[in-house]
Amino acid sequence: MTASGARAGRVTHALVRERWGEPDAWEGSVNDPRTREEHGVRWNEKWIWLLPGGSRRIAYWHRYDFRVAVVEDAGGEAREESL
Repeated sequence: MTASGARAGRVTHALVRERWGEPDAWEGSVNDPRTREEHGVRWNEKWIWLLPGGSRRIAYWHRYDFRVAVVEDAGGEAREESL
């Protein structure tokens, strides 16, 4: 996955909330020194929205920088989603 959303301009927490609303859950923190990796993306905070049919939308952040948003289906397959 790439940070294509970040290339299009500065993606902020406020912009993501405006687009998709408050997340249903989150993991980590932008201030958390631990870095994790998922779907090929290094992150320390992720926001999760629960979607119909068991899918999830996930926005990944590394510090305050938006990395990428993905939609993960119930089977775990993920595709990048643009803002």
